[in-house]
Amino acid sequence: MTDHIYRVTEIVGSSHEGIDQAIRNAITRASQTVRNLDWFEVTQVRGQIENGQIEHYQVCMKVGFRIEDAG
Repeated sequence: MTDHIYRVTEIVGSSHEGIDQAIRNAITRASQTVRNLDWFEVTQVRGQIENGQIEHYQVCMKVGFRIEDAG
């Protein structure tokens, strides 16, 4: 079994639809430019309110991706 080494970075996803969609938007976009994404951790949830209604969701996340082997 190979030992994995990870790098961690923070991203923020957003959506008008909800928290789940904000997470999915962030992961989808990050996976277009970062290889070997393996896991995520939601660290913060916030939103924008307009006229007493939720208008927008934001989800702050840490994502981990495997560092590629040098060989």
